[in-house]
Amino acid sequence: MKDLFDTAGVRTTYGSAVFGDHVPSTSATWVVELEERGWVNVGKVNLYEFALGTTSHNLHFGDVPNPRFPGLTAGGSSGGSAAAVALGEADVALGTDTGGSIRIPAACCGIVGFKPTMGLVPIDGVFPCAPSFDHAGPMARDVAGCIELLGLDVPEVALSDLSLACAWGVDVPVRGTEIEFPLAGDVEPAADREVGDVHRELYAEQGELYGDNVREYLEAALAVTDAEYEAAVRARGLLVDRAGSALERYDLLITPTLAGPVPAADVPEEAVYETMSRFTFPFNALGWPALAIGGVQLVGRAGTDALVLGAGLALEAALAG
Repeated sequence: MKDLFDTAGVRTTYGSAVFGDHVPSTSATWVVELEERGWVNVGKVNLYEFALGTTSHNLHFGDVPNPRFPGLTAGGSSGGSAAAVALGEADVALGTDTGGSIRIPAACCGIVGFKPTMGLVPIDGVFPCAPSFDHAGPMARDVAGCIELLGLDVPEVALSDLSLACAWGVDVPVRGTEIEFPLAGDVEPAADREVGDVHRELYAEQGELYGDNVREYLEAALAVTDAEYEAAVRARGLLVDRAGSALERYDLLITPTLAGPVPAADVPEEAVYETMSRFTFPFNALGWPALAIGGVQLVGRAGTDALVLGAGLALEAALAG
């Protein structure tokens, strides 16, 4: 599991030297639930510090390599989770996703990652990134693995029975109607402000322990003004309206996961953040379920997780064919 989840009696660093010796007394709620269902934790995995990036460059604990595509980034921030699954070190993995941090590394490492509807998976005991954008979800080698970890009842779905919309230039072997679907760049200052609020006191007290690649972003997040935040909140409301209208006549939406090719492993975060998260962040702002598989995202409205996963099984078969 990603080292953002508290694990009782096991060191949990959140990817930062600030918590280098931190050993929680209790585990995150989802960890407890999974252990009660019989799942066994085989290890904690690395991440971008405090989950604040789309790569897994960690200046404290080392970079996460991409076992499937050496020389390319494993993505982030749940890069360790994706790499462990791709390498076969775990059957499934736990990830978190505030702007794409499950789906981006899934795409980079050639596995499957699912960001559920906001609130479907509990995030108590997970260090917050931007609380009203934060999600937790499964990562696996296939859609069935994600379903098994979630424990959902998923219907059998035929893609031909669904009305599918496509956006942002996606190319998939299924029939869909190209639509205009809104992006969410204007909403990002709201997430940045929430990040700043999470770290405001901690950074003031222990800023010297943060990695240089995190410090620059945090200082910008801390500088978001009330006016910028309020404008972004209004933009989020408009996004909800526009997205709902755009998908009104369709069951599901298919988009690319990344807005460009998987970057080289040594490319700095600031050079790739926009292309890595452009197509993933909108669904954090909306709170909608989004499945990353085979380089594309399969997306539904809030609460349609079972439909998305059922369609994902069918899409997985179509992509394999």
